[in-house]
Amino acid sequence: MRALSANLFSLLFLCALASVFYVWSALESRLERHKRRVSTPGGGSPPQGLPVDLSAKTFRALLAVPLAQKRRTGARLGARNITGQPDAAGGRGDNVNGEKRRSARREGPVESGSPVDSGIFWSEWLEDLLPVGFTEEYARAWRKKARTSRVVKLEPGCGRISNQLATFADGTKACVRYGINADQVQGETLTYYLATLLGITNLPPLILSQLSGDSEQWRGVRTRICGLQWADRAVVSLTQWISNLTGVVTPVPLRQESSGLHPVPEELRGRTTAELLELMQWSDLIVFDYLTANFDRLVSNLFSLQWDPRVMERDTNNLLRAPRGDLVFIDNEAGLVHGFRVLSMWEKYHSTVLSSVCVFRRRTTQRVEELHRRRDCRQRLLELYRDSEPLSPELGYLSEEHAGVLQDRIDRLYKHILHCKGKYSQP
Repeated sequence: MRALSANLFSLLFLCALASVFYVWSALESRLERHKRRVSTPGGGSPPQGLPVDLSAKTFRALLAVPLAQKRRTGARLGARNITGQPDAAGGRGDNVNGEKRRSARREGPVESGSPVDSGIFWSEWLEDLLPVGFTEEYARAWRKKARTSRVVKLEPGCGRISNQLATFADGTKACVRYGINADQVQGETLTYYLATLLGITNLPPLILSQLSGDSEQWRGVRTRICGLQWADRAVVSLTQWISNLTGVVTPVPLRQESSGLHPVPEELRGRTTAELLELMQWSDLIVFDYLTANFDRLVSNLFSLQWDPRVMERDTNNLLRAPRGDLVFIDNEAGLVHGFRVLSMWEKYHSTVLSSVCVFRRRTTQRVEELHRRRDCRQRLLELYRDSEPLSPELGYLSEEHAGVLQDRIDRLYKHILHCKGKYSQP
């Protein structure tokens, strides 16, 4: 009888959690869509009367409660850091005339030739048309400038209230992530550097900074920091804030009613060039989120299908589109650290999403193959992080356990790529 009562209580508890997730997700999505509509091209804050964050808690945070009783976790709280790219074409390494030609070709009809090469890779002519994203040179220059820029204003505008939209003295902006604990900032930061290691350029540049009312960078907002009750000497992340971004709906091939994204010419030839370029970026996103175990994008949508059959028809969490068509992967705090802590809850959904894709960018697969062969992802990521971030010793790094999980996911991804090669490559 006790066992029956306990099982019934557990079932009721899970149903309650599901209801909470549905309500808060709907409120969050509605709020964020409203914020994007009222944002001006140059950025800025919502009107004074608009509540910036209806609630800090989401289903992702509630899921982590039982684990938090055992050890410190990085519970994911509902935040949408409206980070993106300010009309970003200039200063990111693109030749203006060349970019105009590529832009015209993106909007035009599909060129002759197959969208795929060598069985499972996107064609070179598509790669040539893909917007560059945030190049290494651009990101390095932004990080150098941001480290010495004075913050003159902090205001809501980057999701939940614990994050703030910072305005620098020169008028540019960044989203400041003050995590509920260090895991969130660490996850966001290490995810960014893993993307760099993989050659994925869809993440806005990021730096770490240590809060201090006496420092040149933070002195101008000392009173605001005190009002926010941010701890002195806490390490926060600053991510470039970019305007003119729009929401992104999951493409049809990746929805539940479709068979997936496969290198079948008959399925791809009917699509426009712009659609193919977006699908190419989605293939990178799915690979990336699988490696980092980030459940707060497509995976959470897949989970929500249980009670919301139309969730795939609405904007995807933490994914935005720039005017040129490049996708921007934002709010990656659920990746690596926290994603690995709660992996048992989400792994079947991660595996389902990965299995739906069998066409990849050649460069991404080459990086994955190298990390699989050398088995040194932990060391290479640590070196890149340590060499790029002066505050890396303050924030810390992946535990041995989580570094092992990352290498294991690289190996599994490599095996999946081999499976796709065996299935679709010509003999």
